Amino acid sequence: MKGYLKILKKCFKHTKSCSFWLWLALLFIILSTIGELLVPVISGNCIDFIIGVDQVDFQSLIKYSLILLAVVGLTSLFTWLFNYLTSLYMYKSLEIIRKKFFDKIQTVPIRYVDSNTHGDLLSRVVNDTEVMTDGFLQGISTIFNGVITILGTLIFMISLNTTIALIIILLTPISLLISYYIAKKSEKMFRAHAKTRGDMTGYLEELIGGQRIVKAFNHEENSIQNFEDINIKNYKVGEKADYYASTSGPITRFINSMVYIAVGVTGAILAISNKISVGRISTFLSYANSFGKPFNELSNEVAEIQAAFASAERIFAVLDAKDEPSDLELPELGYVDGSVKVEHAYFSYVPKQKLLQDLNLDIKPGQKIALVGPTGCGKTTFINLLMRFYDLTDGAIYLGDTDISKVKRSSLRSKYGMVLQESWMFNATVKENIAYGKPNATMDEIVTAAKLSGAHEFIEKLPKGYDTLINEGGSNISQGQKQLICIARIMLIKPPMLILDEATSNIDTRTEIKIQQAFDIMMEDRTSFIVAHRLSTIKNADLILVMNKGNIIEKGTHNELMAKGGFYANLYNSQFANTTDNN
Repeated sequence: MKGYLKILKKCFKHTKSCSFWLWLALLFIILSTIGELLVPVISGNCIDFIIGVDQVDFQSLIKYSLILLAVVGLTSLFTWLFNYLTSLYMYKSLEIIRKKFFDKIQTVPIRYVDSNTHGDLLSRVVNDTEVMTDGFLQGISTIFNGVITILGTLIFMISLNTTIALIIILLTPISLLISYYIAKKSEKMFRAHAKTRGDMTGYLEELIGGQRIVKAFNHEENSIQNFEDINIKNYKVGEKADYYASTSGPITRFINSMVYIAVGVTGAILAISNKISVGRISTFLSYANSFGKPFNELSNEVAEIQAAFASAERIFAVLDAKDEPSDLELPELGYVDGSVKVEHAYFSYVPKQKLLQDLNLDIKPGQKIALVGPTGCGKTTFINLLMRFYDLTDGAIYLGDTDISKVKRSSLRSKYGMVLQESWMFNATVKENIAYGKPNATMDEIVTAAKLSGAHEFIEKLPKGYDTLINEGGSNISQGQKQLICIARIMLIKPPMLILDEATSNIDTRTEIKIQQAFDIMMEDRTSFIVAHRLSTIKNADLILVMNKGNIIEKGTHNELMAKGGFYANLYNSQFANTTDNN
């Protein structure tokens, strides 16, 4: 129970800005409930006015009938306002939670995003937020309406007849105990159901994005089987959760029917002895339903409420994640001359698995530095540390004389232009994609950058040129064209330092020559870090750092390293040996 209250408290805290609509809705449900409780009393009076021969009081009957009509009308209006305002609160809450979730993804460390399945994060922000807000809204509405109904009904019943009131009061809460028992049983199932739903979304996102690879390797049957396994697991968990939840409704309805019968029989006995009127029996039968209704509704909402709590746990697990340490009080990084020093740097993704160990470098301004080595040797890790996507475990990195951990990350990253192996496009025009790093760029600047990168020629051939809309992920242009646009982005912003992580890996040889020429111009007087697997592309580097298992095992120019006949020479010769063999 404490866990539930804690989650509800967090939910209300995050949606505090729109709580006015909820409180206004609750006011209308109070008015609506009072109206519903008045209806049985008024209708009971109307019945008493027409009971017996020559006992019809037409004047009173018409009067109470008009009052009944007015009360029913106002109750319907209040109910509609309640439903409208709760829906408004739900959608406002949904908007707020999703925005906070998205904002949170921007502030958590890259490590957090890398350690979670992207499809699961998508499921949390799309599916779980909706399940949570919808379930909590239904639950809050049901509980609050139920409390008001129960308290109001108790007051009205006791004031009319204590004997029948006690029968209803003693028998009806049994359904609440049953609902509580079932809720405890189904809690784990709903939590597991939310997790498997996230697993399914993650797998789908992975498979749809990699459909070409699936088909290329004839992996369709395996993919179908893997999805079926997740789907069946999701079905079994969901079935068990719903099984427990679905038993609550019939049981509580049975108990409430027994209460209804008990009230009817007791009322009939009292009426025979002239201790209660027929109209009052009618009122109590209505109250028997009204008193049992909240327990019925609560039992029917068990599934939604349990699912909402399970989804809320998944959402708040992200919202409660620790942000990157704040750097607001740190100064901006000013002018940099391009010199980089790495002193006794240590880093590992997992404490027990060592990667970078006592790394030391002294890079001069304007040098072109190439990072080479086998997969997993630490090249991309080193780039991540330069950009502070990850922080060192120990040691320091300096730009000029400034420790990069002592300045704002944003100012540090603005000093680098970065082109990755995986080109990233968003759903916008070509010119908007190029101007991503400089939204206020003029058209002339965009075209100049495109020409320098070699992208201008193919852009001009697109249906609408620079105004051509690129699909999400860039599916309507080739991989090489996407890479050219990414390179044009860097050409546009002209940063003082460059990072090229396999930047020309998806471009044909002829285009690569043009790009290398553009890079030579762009890299002039700029410190540049080049991650390369094709060693022929970095022969002209001022310094080649050969990495293996997180350490720099060799460094020098291409000619110096070849003359040594060591690790680099063997790696270089093996590439051309493989090329010769393949030809």
